[in-house]
Amino acid sequence: MYSILIVDDEAGIRDSLAGILGDEGYSTSSVDSGEACLDLLRKTASDVVLLDIWLPGIDGMEALAKIRELENPPEVIMISGHGTIETAVRATKLGAYDFLEKPLSIERTLIVVKNAIESKRLQRENVDLKKQLQAKSIIVGDSIPMKALRQQISLMAPTNGRVLIYGESGTGKEMVAHAIHAQSLRKDETFVEVNCAAIPEDLIESELFGHVKGSFPGAAADKEGKFQRAHGGTLFLDEVGDMSLKTQSKVLRTLEEQRFTSVGSDETITVDVRVIASTNKDLEEEISRGNFREDLFYRLNVIPFFVPPLRERKEDIPLFTRHFLKELAATYGRRPREITDDAIEVLMRYSWPGNVRELRNVIERIVIMNPTTTRFDAKHLPPLVYRDGGRRTPKGEFSTLHQARDAYERDYILKKLDETHGNVTRAAEVLGLERSHLYRKMKALGIAAKE
Repeated sequence: MYSILIVDDEAGIRDSLAGILGDEGYSTSSVDSGEACLDLLRKTASDVVLLDIWLPGIDGMEALAKIRELENPPEVIMISGHGTIETAVRATKLGAYDFLEKPLSIERTLIVVKNAIESKRLQRENVDLKKQLQAKSIIVGDSIPMKALRQQISLMAPTNGRVLIYGESGTGKEMVAHAIHAQSLRKDETFVEVNCAAIPEDLIESELFGHVKGSFPGAAADKEGKFQRAHGGTLFLDEVGDMSLKTQSKVLRTLEEQRFTSVGSDETITVDVRVIASTNKDLEEEISRGNFREDLFYRLNVIPFFVPPLRERKEDIPLFTRHFLKELAATYGRRPREITDDAIEVLMRYSWPGNVRELRNVIERIVIMNPTTTRFDAKHLPPLVYRDGGRRTPKGEFSTLHQARDAYERDYILKKLDETHGNVTRAAEVLGLERSHLYRKMKALGIAAKE
């Protein structure tokens, strides 16, 4: 529920506005002075403030200036019974969202408040998005390859050179692209991502360059393409090796000329875009097979990056594991989790064919399946991490046969729950147990049901 603070020295106006806005579903509070307004805002956040200009003590203009100095200030709508154009202009320069004259029109007031709320919502979304992008740009790892990668990023990110990032699926190529953008001269502009492998061939050209209404069946309205959306910023072409030859040709022309035409249009659109591409394929081999254009390869491969697989930088596994534990604890609103050295040892013996993405999935799984556990050890790990010869029972972990049996049962039940996507009823059928029996067994072993 959005909150609105009403600041007016007339009790009748405060009560009237509170009633009207309350009927619209807003949470309201009210005070009769600028000083009281500032005191309340320092203690409790509001989305919008309706602020009268003529107040006892500090007036509305002075209060507005002080409100704008607050961290994450609300939108402020000024109210005056003696409004002039000069006053409205001054209020706008001080940061007011809008200006209302008394006597207040209910319809006009509700429209302005609604628009101010929407403005505040968009501001929050923008802040959240920037936080997400910053989190995605963190390069985790102290291995020599990762240190070299960070140094390479810091050297070339401020340039406009095109980048081609090589690496297996799940190694973190997207993270590197985000890091390059975050350290570039375009960091305050848009970062637009296109997964070339996930878009059907007949739609990829429309996705990249946009289309006009009626240009093909299903084109019910004009659509802006990713190149146009990324104007001034960065366009990340993820898995560019999966792009069709036809689309490759148009991308090449766009890179050469920095302009293109949308599907079904004759109008030329000029853009200023830095392109970063990634691939899990050997593009030179794809060129020899006729699947990738050689001229496009040389256009993209100005600054090549290589992200090594996790199995070649296993010293980073403890850092990634603890990073993901912290991140996921925040995501699920739980206390920070710890992990034992024995569990880390098991994780480091696994080959991680799915790379960093697979490691994150494993950590997320044990966090979800063990909501009350604050310290994970080897017996909490899923069976898959033991496939490469990792010992099921790390040395000295179990002191009794009972502990070893419980650990085995726990692993086996978790495996069946994983196979049935957390469906306890189906898992009970697979295990040959009554559903209630399986629930009791899970509770005894500290396994949380996802149902």
